[in-house]
Parts: sequence; C-alpha cells; structure tokens
Amino acid sequence: MAIPDYQSIMLPLLEFISDSKEHKMRNVTDELALKLGVTEEEQKELLPSGVAPVFYNRTAWAKTYLKKAGLIDSPKQGIVIISKRGLEVLKKKPNSINVKFLKQFSEFIEFQTSKREEGDVEIDSIEDQSIETPEELLETAYQKIRKSLASELINKVVELSPAFFEKLVVELLVKMGYGGSIKDAGKAMGKSGDEGIDGTIKEDKLGLDIIYIQAKRWRPGNVVGRPELQKFVGALAGQGAKKGIFITTSNFTKEAIEYTPRNETKIVLINGSQLAQLMIDYNLGCTTQQTYEVKKIDNDYFGEE
Repeated sequence: MAIPDYQSIMLPLLEFISDSKEHKMRNVTDELALKLGVTEEEQKELLPSGVAPVFYNRTAWAKTYLKKAGLIDSPKQGIVIISKRGLEVLKKKPNSINVKFLKQFSEFIEFQTSKREEGDVEIDSIEDQSIETPEELLETAYQKIRKSLASELINKVVELSPAFFEKLVVELLVKMGYGGSIKDAGKAMGKSGDEGIDGTIKEDKLGLDIIYIQAKRWRPGNVVGRPELQKFVGALAGQGAKKGIFITTSNFTKEAIEYTPRNETKIVLINGSQLAQLMIDYNLGCTTQQTYEVKKIDNDYFGEE
C-alpha cells in the first residue's frame, strides 16, 4: 500500500482528534499510521533530501493546512486540538477534506494568497490537484533539474580529449579529499606505462597510501565488462597495490559489478551516472545558478526555561 498523500490524511486526522481533547502530534502521527495501514517500513521512508520521513512530513502539512483553515488549534508546541469549526465540519460528514474543500474558509484563502505575486495565480490549481506536499513538490522539481544537469554533464565529458578527462578526474578526486592539492595530485597522475593503469593519486594529504586509477571515457552503451576489471586487478598486483578506482563515463555489466577479486584488492567502481552526481555534489563543471533556503521554526529559541 502506498503512503497516503497529505490531502488524504486531512479528514482522518480531524476525525482522530474529534474528542476535543489535546493530543500530542507525535502520537497522532503514530496512530494515523496504524489506522491508514502505513507499514513500519513505509514509516521509515525518507524524502529525497533524507531530512524527514515522508509520512511524518505529509501528516505535518495536513495539520498545517487544517490549522490555517481554522479547523484545529495548536495551544502549545506539538499539541493539537479540534476547533469549534472543525467539529461543525465533521457534523456535515464530508467524504473528504482537501485543498479545494478548505478554500471555503477566508483564513485559508488569505494563507494561500499572502505575499503572492500576480504572476503566481497558477499555483492554486497545481496545489489542488497535487498529491505532494509543497516540500515534496520543491524536492521533485530539484531532482528533475539535477537529473537533466547530470545528463548534460556526461554529454560534455564524453566529448572531452583524453588529457582533459584525466585532468577532470584529478580535480574531482582532489575536491573529494584525495591527493592533497591539484599540484601534488597532478604529479602523480598520468600515463604510468603499465598496462591497465592510467594514473595514481595520493589517498590523503600526507601521501600515506597510493590509489591507482583506471579511467574509461566511453560513450553510453559501450559498457565495461569483467575482463577490463580483471586486467586492472592484474595491473594492481604487478604494482603491489591493494586499492583502485575504476571510473567510466558509460556503465558496468552485471558481471563486472559482481566481480570480487580473490586477493585483498579493493576496487571502487564509478559509472557515468555516479560521476555526474559527484561532479554536481562537488561543483565541478557546473555552477550554482540560484539558491533557495527552506526554513522552519526554531523551537529552541521560543522555548521557556
């Protein structure tokens, strides 16, 4: 069973607190999970950002909307109680409560339209039909933008010269904390003359260990198979090395991914998709166009000693 969307949670939430008693929102969320058949596994499911559980987030937004419409009150932090208006709504036995339903209340209309620019009138119809909370909509849009950027980055990378690609790999690894500096890492990188190895880089700033690198600038569809990895492992053995990174702009076959060297050699595989994501994470080959900060109440600030 899929996790209910936040609009589907509104009526069950209001019904649960219809006894006119004060309820802790944490308990309400747990009880609603049981009532709506949300499994323990689903309760642990996180938003793409990983900052909060999906069900908790949706329940919190359902509470916020009901409160803005005047159907519930929150006399204290983390506490909810049904309002007189909320009781009147339940007496009418609605089949559901959603954003469209809440628009009959002026307070909710004011909440939706406050500080909105004239060009944003389309937001109302989008929100009416969406099953995602505003936070989920923002995260979904972000992931779509990120996916598009990752695709563009790989398209750019596969067109690079071998020398530029090696330079890119060095810069990425340095940004990730390897090699110490571009200058030091650059000295360690480059054709070593040993078959199956494209270069080396320091594992840390002190150079206590060396990581060997194989970089395949292959177009998508031209996948790296197990034989390529075995050749790389053989090259590492020839150097007496135990650690290696195999980076490709394409992908690895299932056999390559499942391949585990019999010795103590540790190899990390990075495919094109992972390479693009790392480039985005470490701002390599891309730049920040706009920043949006999502803030929430600092309850510690308002807490009384």
